[in-house]
Amino acid sequence: MRLSARNQLDGTVRRVQHGAVMSSVVIGLPGGQEVVSVITKESAEALELKEGDAVKAIIKSTEVVIGKD
Repeated sequence: MRLSARNQLDGTVRRVQHGAVMSSVVIGLPGGQEVVSVITKESAEALELKEGDAVKAIIKSTEVVIGKD
């Protein structure tokens, strides 16, 4: 897979939770950290995502949200 996005994290699907329209996908990264992505349910089903699948989280720099307590 070739992409222009440089922020690519290899991981494993830990959990997929489908809602009515959107799906939440928890991706485990090496070292124990997690990344959570919310994608359309249609996309999650088309990708046939399930626990244990090797995936790549791709983060566009213009779409990163930062929070602070």
